[in-house]
Amino acid sequence: MNTEAKTSKSHNIFNIQYGNHAQQVMDIYLPDDVTATTKTFILLHGGGWSGGSKEQLNYVIPMLNSAFPNHAIVNLNYRLATAENPAFPQQIQDIGKAIQFLKSANNNLPANYAFIGASAGAHLAMLYSYKFDTAQEVKAIVNIVGPADFTDTYYTSHPYYQFAAVYLLGDVTNHPEAATGISPAVFVNERSAPTIMFYGGKDPMLPASQAQRLKARLDTYNVPNELHIYTNSGHVNWSPQVVADFQVKAISFLRKYFS
Repeated sequence: MNTEAKTSKSHNIFNIQYGNHAQQVMDIYLPDDVTATTKTFILLHGGGWSGGSKEQLNYVIPMLNSAFPNHAIVNLNYRLATAENPAFPQQIQDIGKAIQFLKSANNNLPANYAFIGASAGAHLAMLYSYKFDTAQEVKAIVNIVGPADFTDTYYTSHPYYQFAAVYLLGDVTNHPEAATGISPAVFVNERSAPTIMFYGGKDPMLPASQAQRLKARLDTYNVPNELHIYTNSGHVNWSPQVVADFQVKAISFLRKYFS
């Protein structure tokens, strides 16, 4: 790892560039010793693919440091979408580029990852893992209110759908088939990474069918998974009690599949 950028005490690197674009930056938190067996969490923020930043997931870093002191943590920014410059495929490419950066001789972190994503970041985590991670380097996924199936008729008729589709794909009016290619659930198979899912029962942005369809697909292929629905919660903005419960369940799942 690039020792010149470290602080000698905490072994953290902030806002390091993994690409040429100003938004292609990451924070890296390292254990005391990086070895051939070191595992890495990759955090992917939400924001409707067009906003947000890595700082939104800073709250999970103390949780991970405490439960997994020998793991590395990478908190990732990606290029934000506009209606004219949609998220797909550039944000998936950014994840791939960041992973190549972590593997590079200057960093040399082993290819052993778990994704933790919220909202749009959870969608990207699942899509990258289920569709593009052909080497199966992603070993576990924590999905926090992630859109999972853009072919779901309950979602296509949802008020938020058109906003999501525009920022993900641009104008899809004449290309409805494009929704299949960005639907993580479509690409689940028997080799997919174990996935834990957290959704709000009163989420104004996602219909409940998204969680149900994803779980059904994971179950069909016998992929280890858990689904937790917080009945009175919305989209990410959860109470301290719900956040605490999420942390307990996420840590338990990750200890089972990513320790």
